[in-house]
Amino acid sequence: MTIQKEQITAGAALLSRLKVLGVDYIFANSGTDFPPIIEGLSEADAKGMPLPKAVVMPFESAAVAMAHGYFLATGKPQAVMVHTNVGLANTAMGVINAACDKVPMLLIGGRTPTLEKGRLGVRSVPIGWGQEMLDQTSLVREACKWDYELRFSEQVTDVMDRAYGIATSTPKGPVYVSLPREVLCEMVSAAPSERRPQMARAVTTALSSDIQNAALLLAEAKNPVIFVQQGAGSALAFKALGEMALEWGIPVCQYWAVKLGLPTNHPMSAGPDPKPLLEKADVILIIDSLAPWCPNTGEPTDECQVIQMGPEPLHTRYAVRNFRSDLSLPGETAPVLLALKAALDGLKTDKKDRNTARREAISKENSKNQAERFGTTARHADTPKPNKAWVSNALSEALAGKDAAVFSELGCQLHFMKLDHPDAWFESPHSGGLGWGFPAALGYKLANPDRPVVATMGDGSYIFTNPVACHQIAESQGISIILIVLNNNEWGAVRQSVLDIYPNGYASRANSVPLTGLDPSPDFVKVGQASRAWGRHVTTTDQFEAAIADALIHTENNKGLAIIEVSIA
Repeated sequence: MTIQKEQITAGAALLSRLKVLGVDYIFANSGTDFPPIIEGLSEADAKGMPLPKAVVMPFESAAVAMAHGYFLATGKPQAVMVHTNVGLANTAMGVINAACDKVPMLLIGGRTPTLEKGRLGVRSVPIGWGQEMLDQTSLVREACKWDYELRFSEQVTDVMDRAYGIATSTPKGPVYVSLPREVLCEMVSAAPSERRPQMARAVTTALSSDIQNAALLLAEAKNPVIFVQQGAGSALAFKALGEMALEWGIPVCQYWAVKLGLPTNHPMSAGPDPKPLLEKADVILIIDSLAPWCPNTGEPTDECQVIQMGPEPLHTRYAVRNFRSDLSLPGETAPVLLALKAALDGLKTDKKDRNTARREAISKENSKNQAERFGTTARHADTPKPNKAWVSNALSEALAGKDAAVFSELGCQLHFMKLDHPDAWFESPHSGGLGWGFPAALGYKLANPDRPVVATMGDGSYIFTNPVACHQIAESQGISIILIVLNNNEWGAVRQSVLDIYPNGYASRANSVPLTGLDPSPDFVKVGQASRAWGRHVTTTDQFEAAIADALIHTENNKGLAIIEVSIA
């Protein structure tokens, strides 16, 4: 006689499967499509089934950004659950950001029930009709690698395995699964949800012959240059890139870097302007960079050989991206970079004298450049009003030796900061979806509770975070980070963009640039204090130095979030 395996709801099978796949958290904003999810959580818990921790998210964009930040800390994709089309619409900006950063996540959205009667879970309130769409997934499809609507309850385990495998394959990215309510209400066998994951990720890598050719090009180059935007891929590769650049005397430019690929005070760390490097370069190595420079202001010579390396060197998601690639090295950044260094190590025997001379000349030039940028605090000793450069420099000095992580969204500026480890810097994605920095920092801190985390942003970016929701999350989860709001009462990036295009235009001569002002400013400290955050207003450099010291003590003692609002010039 065959004994039937225990039956569970498809909702419980889904949730327990996420834990088997390695998901630690479900960042969820629930709605009327969630009864089988909520019942599934209770059912699985009552039956002793291991589950990810479900965290209530009062706003969907915060949920996506927290999953983004958690991945940056751990390398593990997380799950985001939202409510039908309206919840999915609120995730779209965050999913665009995740796709741009190649961050995998399992985006799971409820779907209004298909049926009006006759099954458990059918439409029961008017929004069951009002929230129906002919193509709900179209809200996020272009930003997702793969999508599917669950059609039968017995599919649930296989579908989640496939979703996870695709999300974590090269190049990584978000995937979306739509879940009709009545399908999740059905009963399924618990057996499939307990078996091992059925779909391993697919990881691509460059041909060894192409890696060797890239090494030969760099070894023979008179003026090689490296550009890196998305970091080196791992701590080991970060160290290797620093060694490779130093051994071969190759300057490294981190133009609009999203992650740190090299310490900012490394002898080969060049300034943020690519133009002088492009003018001389005969071989360029681009490491995982969407836009390593701006072609409108400077490009390599026709003779220059360009090597592009990264999970997707040609960035096929983008219709227009015409940076030359004479040699493409696809694959996860860290292993390809380590293989390239190993290939170069075998070629350096007869290049030592040339490399030494080049290294000394570049190091001397970079040292002067760094002294200028990192001397910001000293230069402003007699200037009581802080600006972004000064705050950036002062913050990095306050964090020296603390193994801290800084998230910046139009806040502090990398080229004015001394940062020396691979997890020191996370800039907002180049997709530009605002409101990312605060919740991403919360997700990162959730994964690294003992590590100092600072989120810096402009006043406009802070407004975009839906700060009331984010402060509520920080308090409910006991997350202690430092939040620095650099307040200039305007959309500074928009104003600068106008001046870049029309430096002598009418707007440049106007008393105020139209459509950029954010005056009068709310009292941002009071917004944080509404959720019992520690807060302080700062208007002078002395006040900032005192405030950041006190905020570090407050957060290191895990007393909750600290917010510093800085009025900047």
